[in-house]
Amino acid sequence: CCVTKRWKTRGASIGTFRCSSANDETWETGLKIYLAIGYALILAYAAACIAFAPPAIGPWLGLAIGAAYFLACWFVGGVYLSCVIHMGIAHRALDYQPWFVKTITVVNNLFGVYINPVTWVNRHRAHHAFSDHPGDPNKLASDGLWRTLWLCLLPYRSKTNLATDEIFKSWPFRLVSNPVFAVASQVFNFWLLGLLVGDFRFAAVMWVTFRIFALWINMVQNYWTHDRRYGYRRYDDERDNAMNIGEWLPVTATFSACLQNNHHHSPGLLRLSHDDSEYDLGFAAVKAMKAIGLVRATDRGAEVPQGVALEAVNF
Repeated sequence: CCVTKRWKTRGASIGTFRCSSANDETWETGLKIYLAIGYALILAYAAACIAFAPPAIGPWLGLAIGAAYFLACWFVGGVYLSCVIHMGIAHRALDYQPWFVKTITVVNNLFGVYINPVTWVNRHRAHHAFSDHPGDPNKLASDGLWRTLWLCLLPYRSKTNLATDEIFKSWPFRLVSNPVFAVASQVFNFWLLGLLVGDFRFAAVMWVTFRIFALWINMVQNYWTHDRRYGYRRYDDERDNAMNIGEWLPVTATFSACLQNNHHHSPGLLRLSHDDSEYDLGFAAVKAMKAIGLVRATDRGAEVPQGVALEAVNF
């Protein structure tokens, strides 16, 4: 078990690992299976862009176009889901400009990977209420890898409606949460991508492979950070199995949403890192948005909960 300055890494790894002491604030692990899968998907995406680039474009320009599409979908999707929908709406830790919330919701769901904001917030609030127990729509403690993978696509049904915020009644949210929009938007953005690159086979490679990577991001948050064989625990909370996964790739890919042990311990805090030594891309993105006037902290989000070792939120 772990306390503020004592961490332990566990789980399936390729290589060796050691536990850190209170005086040694580093931990050393071999390559974890979630890292192997993540990097393999990125390499597969790059290789596919090179292999399937049309002759008129060529392999290296094909790779550049694929990288631009990958980064654009990842960045907009990460800001939309992790920063705005997750910490802004689901937990009310951040107060964004309403026009920005509505704009990024439409933009992401029209041009990127579709995520219904209403059902997502409903499931996420139920997840915190029943984490790893019956009632959690994401994953029960007994669910394994393949079951959780299936649940990423078809989660358990939520028994109550916890998404009753006023913003869900606005026309942009009613538009994007419509099932017809969900299908039409993905058909549209695939068609648009095919037109832009001039080859629908090349577009299909980018479109499908990136969504497989997005599924891996979902698995990091729903499976690997909710299995005590992986990551480390800053807080030994017995009510759930939430873990922190702190390596560069998953933190970057999830905009810090893989720091689940921190987050479940204090879900209302606007930052997911609980120590300045923890890499926190999501917090850096929120601070950048604050600098240009898009967001401010709520009273709840700015308060450091008792037992959290931060001297200040530093927002």
